[in-house]
Amino acid sequence: MEAPASTRQLKVARELQKALAEIIRSKGMAAFGGAMVTVSEVRISPDLSVAKVFVSIFPSAKAEAVMQILEENVRTYRGELGHIVAKQLRIVPELVFYLDTSLDYAEHIDELLKK
Repeated sequence: MEAPASTRQLKVARELQKALAEIIRSKGMAAFGGAMVTVSEVRISPDLSVAKVFVSIFPSAKAEAVMQILEENVRTYRGELGHIVAKQLRIVPELVFYLDTSLDYAEHIDELLKK
C-alpha cells in the first residue's frame, strides 16, 4: 500500500498532468492513428523522480497501437515537458505510461446494467 501523497506531490502531479495533456493535444489525433488520447491522471513518486502517467484512449480498440507510440516517443515528451516545467522542477521525472481502463470498466458495467 502506497503512503498518501504529500501536498507537493499532488501539486507537481497536477502540473505535469496539465503540461502532458497540452503536449499530447498539440500532436493532434493524427499522431495517434486517429485515436483520442486523454491524460486522466498522473501519480508522482515521493522523490519526484518518476511520474506514472495514466492515459485513456478512445476508441479502446486502438489502445495497444497508441501505447506503443507513447512508449517510442517518451524521450521526446520528457524533453518537451522539461521546457514547460523547468522553472518549477529541478529534475524532470521519468515518464511511465499506463493505460487507464476505468472508462472501459464503466462502459462494461453500464452494459451489464442494461440487461
